[in-house]
Amino acid sequence: MDLFLQQTLDGLATGAIYASLALAVVMIYQAIDHFNFAQGEMAMFSTFIAWQLIAWGMPFWLAFLLCLVLSFIGGMLIERIIFAPIHDAPVLSHIVVFIALTLIFNALAGFIWDFTIKEFPSPFPSQLPFETKLIGPHELGVVAITLVMLGMIYVFFKFTSVGLAMRAAAANPVSAALVGISVKKMLSLGWGLAATVGAVAGMLIAPKVYLEPNMMLGILLYGFAGAVVGGLTSPGGAVVGGFLMGVLENLAGTYVIGSELKLTFALVVIVTVLLFKPAGLFGRVVVQRV
Repeated sequence: MDLFLQQTLDGLATGAIYASLALAVVMIYQAIDHFNFAQGEMAMFSTFIAWQLIAWGMPFWLAFLLCLVLSFIGGMLIERIIFAPIHDAPVLSHIVVFIALTLIFNALAGFIWDFTIKEFPSPFPSQLPFETKLIGPHELGVVAITLVMLGMIYVFFKFTSVGLAMRAAAANPVSAALVGISVKKMLSLGWGLAATVGAVAGMLIAPKVYLEPNMMLGILLYGFAGAVVGGLTSPGGAVVGGFLMGVLENLAGTYVIGSELKLTFALVVIVTVLLFKPAGLFGRVVVQRV
């Protein structure tokens, strides 16, 4: 029982990272109807920036906040400079650009910081104030920060005029434009916010997996799985799907498949959901009249 509880709690901590990436993926998907395959590499590059700031002597939380600001600006610039000009281009063009961005960020990170593994510091204490073997301080901190971030995003989208405008622009761009909402501006803000959420995920997972240019490959795959399981039309569902994937990954790796097939497990989940429930657990079925 202790092993089950330990793996479940550790899975929730990992699932918090998957939930963050799943949310970022869904935010971009709702805006442009495509997966952002470069989401993981964008998060990785942001994490390297934070590592560099810390290496220069900046306190962790100050580097954390500055990295979020830079990631937000970077996400907006990517949308304005790269994707705005090809907004009406065929789907294949978008996919090619996403793949190109993935390779560019990966190669650029390796060129600037090398491909050697680096340690990323954890901001949390080495011991908890209470005694337990079920969850570590870093894992507990990851869950806490993620829940706070997700709560802030929920409040932003639910109760602020900008958040409501972003939701309207994503749901129905034509109607949003007719009532005076700048769809282009909302799209840029969405990209910036998605890049910021991804940066949080990268900085929180780096102390566990170490920092190197390929660190986000498997994590992004589980983020995609969480988004598909929860529903690509439901940001809240994507968050639940991310947490669910973290728990399932740990339990399946411990009791069923072992650690060697964890990435395969994510692919199996994606294919299974797309075959039997394409809208996901909480997504809505979109019907188009032709």
